[in-house]
Amino acid sequence: MIATRTEMTHASASGFDTKPPEEALAILAVAQVEAARVVQEAVPEIAKAAQLAADCITGGGRLVYVAAGSSGLMALADALEIPGTYGLARDRIKVLLAGGLAALTDMEGSPEDDADAARAAIAEAGVGKGDCVIALTASGYTPYPMAAVDAARAAGARTIGISNNSGAPIFEKVDVAICLPTPPEVIAGSTRMGAGTAQKIALNMLSTMMAVHLGHVHDGFMVNVIADNAKLRGRARRIVMAVSEVPEDAAAAALEQAGGAVKVAILLAAGADGLAEAQRLLDESRGHLRPALKTLGQ
Repeated sequence: MIATRTEMTHASASGFDTKPPEEALAILAVAQVEAARVVQEAVPEIAKAAQLAADCITGGGRLVYVAAGSSGLMALADALEIPGTYGLARDRIKVLLAGGLAALTDMEGSPEDDADAARAAIAEAGVGKGDCVIALTASGYTPYPMAAVDAARAAGARTIGISNNSGAPIFEKVDVAICLPTPPEVIAGSTRMGAGTAQKIALNMLSTMMAVHLGHVHDGFMVNVIADNAKLRGRARRIVMAVSEVPEDAAAAALEQAGGAVKVAILLAAGADGLAEAQRLLDESRGHLRPALKTLGQ
């Protein structure tokens, strides 16, 4: 069997364990940068995936991440941060990990081979028409995400596949294929390193662009942020101040009137005549601030 790229030997691996720590760490750092660079090649596919994900959310569906091992941790990190950053309801995001929640404290290898468990997880989660499944597998042929994709498609869901090997089998199964052809790992097969880095970057880009399509980003601000701690409440005030061009006391008053809803507060601070009008403007612009502000003459 020919080794996939993620299993090949890195050019700097020979004698790696004998090198001075600073030299060895420099090699690891360069390898991470090289892995990150390949994401640029996948921008067109990430754009398609972000639009697909946004369309599913707009239509009332969910994002369902499916993965095993290190890829599962990358998926989990992205999924957990979306609700707080962009205000998506937590029940619109689902993560299916090989081995279940137990994998978060004891990540065994065998669950990634359990295709039956993947099919059962898709069924139990009620994945179906309107949902968007994002399946990650560095190798491109891990049984758990592969079986999950098959089950999801059979149930009518749309699918996105992310792998670090060109020609990965999972690409033949999905609606959008994102290839991140990272170089061989310095520690051969340790895909938590370069491959994981590229996956995390791609997921960051995908979910951020999805949020842009949904109207949750304005001039680089997270205008649908859930401000549930002191730091985020301060950020919310600064966002309202910057977008509406009002002083801090006016921003704070608008946020209080809006019950903490940043978009509504921005419209109030910009001159909307009460909560009802601010909400109407948002509804008419499908949640996008720019056209709503334009209506107010901003």
